[in-house]
Amino acid sequence: MPLLRQLEFTFEQFATRVCVGQDVVVGQALRLAKPETATGAVALQSRQRDGDLETTVRELLRSLGAARIACELRVEWNPSLKTAAGRADYREKLISLNPRLIEHPAEIDRTLRHELAHVLAQFRAGRRRISPHGAEWRQACVDLGIADEKRCHNLPFPVRTYTARFIYRCPNCLQEFPRVRRMRRAVACLACCRKHNGGGFDPRFRLQPLSSS
Repeated sequence: MPLLRQLEFTFEQFATRVCVGQDVVVGQALRLAKPETATGAVALQSRQRDGDLETTVRELLRSLGAARIACELRVEWNPSLKTAAGRADYREKLISLNPRLIEHPAEIDRTLRHELAHVLAQFRAGRRRISPHGAEWRQACVDLGIADEKRCHNLPFPVRTYTARFIYRCPNCLQEFPRVRRMRRAVACLACCRKHNGGGFDPRFRLQPLSSS
């Protein structure tokens, strides 16, 4: 339902820690020296699919009863990723990995499983919306052999910070939400919608602009 998509998990979006799977601004491609071959990935100046890793995730999905999406899932190295180690896009059936992981080979499989857990969790949930790193994701991590997985990585990737120029406030609970960009659509306070409207979008809790600079 379109209205449900208007809700945002603001605590995820405004996290200051660098997290595996977080969205990042696409910038210039990394200009890395040609690395040694890692899991079949070469020439990582542009997006490139990795057949070996695709085979790995498909076997894992089939072993966990998710064969229906196993053949659709793609894995690619994406130099557009800067601070994130990886990213999962369930709609596109795509896992993207940061080429700088090649500098940390022990982290490749862990990051791959972390992102695969996002895909598996959403597959199991169907059309129901779930928290990115909620109970469903944690259970998927257990099933994928990374039970102690954390939502954030600690790899030495560059940290990019942005100044929040726009502040929005929930008219009900008065919680404030800083944003780098102006909101272009109706967004309601998720906590209040859950508490008072069963999780559905409620215009009573639509975030209102407080100030800008």
